[in-house]
Amino acid sequence: MDDTLGSVLSPAPRPSACPGLLRIVPALDGGICRIKLACGCLEADQAHAIGEAASRHASGVIELTNRSNLQLRGVRTGHEAPLIAALLAAGLGPSTPGADDVRNLLVSPAMGLDANSEADVAAVAKAILELLQARPAFHSLSPKFALQLDGGERLAMLDHPHDLWLALMPGGTRLAFGLAGCPTDAPLAAVPLEQAPALVEAALALFLELAQPEQTRMRHLLANLPKETFLDCLQSQLAFALPRDPAVLNWRRARTMTTAPLGILAQRQPGLFLLGAMPTLSRLDSSQLHALAELARSRGDGTLRFTPWQSLMLPNVAQAHAAKALRQLGMIGLHIDDSEPLTGLIACTGSAGCAKGLADTKADALRLAHRLHQGTARPQVHLSGCPRSCAAAHVAPLTLLARPGGRYQLYQRTASGAGLGRLLADSLSIDEAADRLT
Repeated sequence: MDDTLGSVLSPAPRPSACPGLLRIVPALDGGICRIKLACGCLEADQAHAIGEAASRHASGVIELTNRSNLQLRGVRTGHEAPLIAALLAAGLGPSTPGADDVRNLLVSPAMGLDANSEADVAAVAKAILELLQARPAFHSLSPKFALQLDGGERLAMLDHPHDLWLALMPGGTRLAFGLAGCPTDAPLAAVPLEQAPALVEAALALFLELAQPEQTRMRHLLANLPKETFLDCLQSQLAFALPRDPAVLNWRRARTMTTAPLGILAQRQPGLFLLGAMPTLSRLDSSQLHALAELARSRGDGTLRFTPWQSLMLPNVAQAHAAKALRQLGMIGLHIDDSEPLTGLIACTGSAGCAKGLADTKADALRLAHRLHQGTARPQVHLSGCPRSCAAAHVAPLTLLARPGGRYQLYQRTASGAGLGRLLADSLSIDEAADRLT
C-alpha cells in the first residue's frame, strides 16, 4: 500500500455498528462496506472501480441506500484491505484522515439541474462537506449525525429527519433552518445563503460543547434543552444576525415528490434531461453498474446521481438521445416507470443477510410484487425485518413489520406521525398481506 493510502487509513476507524468505507462490519452474508458519495454523485471511472472491487472482493451485490450512498455486501474475509485500497485509489474516501463518518449531507439528486430552484446551492454543499472533513473536532460526531441542504428543488426528499436542515426560501438569498427534523417543519430562523457554512460550523461546535457523551444526536440534546436556548447560544457565537421575522417563522417548505423520480424529466438547461430509474429492491450487480457507467459516458455527462429513494438518475442527456437511453436503462434491468409494483416497495436485507431479521423481506417483497401485478393497486410499502427500520429513514404510507416466524404486522401511517402509524393487522403471512393491499 502506498503512502497516500496509508495516511488515509490511519488512524484506525473508531468502533461502530455503522459500516463505512474504512470500517467493514460483519453480516450473515459477509462484510458490509459503505461508500459515502459527495452529494450522491459518482463518476463513470469510479463506478467501474466499484463494480470491479465488488466482483473481486465481495459478492458483487451493490446496494443503494436511503442517504444517496452505495454499499457493497458480502465482503470476503481477508479481502478487506485490498477492497479499501481499491476504493481509496478511485477517490472515494474522505479528504482527511478520520473524516469518513461525518460526510453525511443530503441534497437533491437534481441539485443545479432542477428548474424549480431559485439558486444553485452546489457551492454551499461543497463548502459544508469540506468543513465537515477539515475540522478534526467534527470527526467525533456520530456516524448517524446528518445534515440536509434543500435548494428548493421539485426533486427533493423532505421526509427524512436530520440533525440540522437548511432550506432555500423564495427569492433564493436566504436559507431557513431547523434542528432535529425536516425542511417541512417550522424554521427556527434564517441565514444568508453565503453564511450557511459559518452557521453549520457554529451549530456543530455548539452541539459538541453542550451534548453529554450519551447525547449523540441533536434530538437527544433537545430533549433537555429548549430549541430557543440553543438558538440564543448560537446567535451569540455569530458575527451576523439570524433573521426571525414573520416571513421566516411563518414560512413552510411545500411538499413535492413523494416517490422516486422515474422516466424522462426536463432540466433547467434547455434541451437537456434527467433520466430516472430504479433497481429491483435497491440492488445492482457489478455488471449492471459497469453498464450504467458506459451509458453515462455515451449518453450523459459521464456521471451518475443516486437518490434517497434508492434509485438513480442519469443527468444531462440530450433530447435526441433521451428516449433511447431510457430504453437502455430498462434493458440493463432497471425499472423506468411507476406502473411496476416494485418501484413502490422498500425492503431491508432481512433474515437472508441480517441476524436481527425475522423474515426474508427481500423474497417476500418479490412475492408481494408478483401478487400486485395481478391487480391495479400500487401501494408504497416498507417491509422491515425488525423494528430498527434500517431500509427507510422515513415512515412509509404502509409498513409490514416482521414478527417471529416470518409473519407481519401491517401499519398505516397517520397524520400524527406517531411511530409507524395505526396497526391494521397483527399477524399476516405475505400472501394474506397481499390480499389486504390489493
